[in-house]
Amino acid sequence: MTKTVPKEMKSGTGILDFMGQEKYAGPKMPSLFVGHGSPMNAIENNSFTRQLEQLGSNLPRPRAILCISAHWMTEGTWVTHMDKPRTIHDFYGFPQELFSVNYPAPGAPGLAETVQGLVETPVTLDESSWGLDHGTWAVLRRLFPAADIPVVQLSLDIQAAAQVHLEIAHSLQVLREQGVLILGSGNIVHNLRQVDWNKKDKGFDWAIEFDENVKRHLMRRDLEFLKSGYAKSEEGRLSVPTADHYLPLLYVVGASSPSDILKFDYEGFDLGAISMRCLSYT
Repeated sequence: MTKTVPKEMKSGTGILDFMGQEKYAGPKMPSLFVGHGSPMNAIENNSFTRQLEQLGSNLPRPRAILCISAHWMTEGTWVTHMDKPRTIHDFYGFPQELFSVNYPAPGAPGLAETVQGLVETPVTLDESSWGLDHGTWAVLRRLFPAADIPVVQLSLDIQAAAQVHLEIAHSLQVLREQGVLILGSGNIVHNLRQVDWNKKDKGFDWAIEFDENVKRHLMRRDLEFLKSGYAKSEEGRLSVPTADHYLPLLYVVGASSPSDILKFDYEGFDLGAISMRCLSYT
C-alpha cells in the first residue's frame, strides 16, 4: 500500500508549504536535545537556565517547532492538531508560581498534517486531549520567551522499538530544511528513585560514566549503541530505568545527518541522578 503524499509536498519544486508559503529560503534548522530536569527550571535562575536563554538567542528563528517530550507517552503515535494548544501543568507538589505559568504559543495544524504524511507508521491527529506539557513549555519559555512561534508536539509510542523511533525521526529530517526546529526534551540520565537532594549540581559516578559513554557514542554516530547499548551495563540500567526520558534523544539523532556538526551545548548534573546535557546538530 502506497502512503498518500501530503498536499504540502505536491508542488513542482517539492517545497513544503505547511505555513501557507510557496517557498522557504531561510537557514536549515537544528535538531536539538535539551536535558530539561526539574520543572522549576521554568522559573529559576541558575547556570542551566541562563545557558538555555543564551542558546535561544543564538538559534536561527524557526518558522515552527516540532517537540518530542518525555512526558507524552501514548499507545501509537499522536501529533497535536489544534490552533491554540493549552499549557499543561503535568506535575504536583511545586510552588503556585509554577502552576501560574502560561506559554500561549500558537499551534500549527498544517505542520501536524505534514508530519502525518511524512511518517510511514500511522500517526493520529490529536484535536484536544493534549497540548504543551512541561517538557515542552518549560524549555521553550527559556529558548523563545515571546511564545510567538507555532509549536506542535509529537508523542512517544510506548510500544514501539527503538528502531521505529529512529525511523520516524529520520522521516522528519526534511522539515529542518523548511524552517522547523526539531526539539527533543528529556534527560540522558534520569532516575528519580536515586535522586540525592544533597547532590545539587553533582552526579553519581555511575551517572557520569554513562553520560560520558553516550557522548562518545554520539560523537562516533554509533546508532546500535544508542538504540540498545544502554541496557547492557549496570550504569546504563541505573541511568535509564525507563525509556521515556531517553527516547527524545533518539529523535534528535534520527533527525540529524552524518554531515551535520554535533555540538554539546551544556554539560552538567543535578541531584546525583539527572544529566542536564544538551546537544545540537546543525
